[in-house]
Amino acid sequence: MPLSNLYTITTLEQTPEQINCTLQIDAAHPVFQGHFPGSPVLPGVVQLEMVKAVLSKALGKAFALKEMSTCKFLEVLNPTETPQLTIQIQYKGVEPLDVNAVGKHGEKTYFKARASFQSII
Repeated sequence: MPLSNLYTITTLEQTPEQINCTLQIDAAHPVFQGHFPGSPVLPGVVQLEMVKAVLSKALGKAFALKEMSTCKFLEVLNPTETPQLTIQIQYKGVEPLDVNAVGKHGEKTYFKARASFQSII
């Protein structure tokens, strides 16, 4: 199932080596009919895809995940209860980019990930 329209980037702020972004999640998206009916959960792989999408939008080029050194999902993200997610990315290097990403809303942290991303042609 395509993930188009599952989320929208609503704000994007960038400084050298840091990106802060807010995303709006569509709780009515069909992906939640299967994951899980009556108790929707944003899949962890989608949360990681959001990191890649934010990185690509902010830096103006497509990226692929090269290596994941750590990834922790700390809370279940129910999009009906939490329709917004803030992603904070710290990055360094040229190619590949070393990335530390955190997904949170308010005081709750949903995931933390440390990975490297390589630009793709």
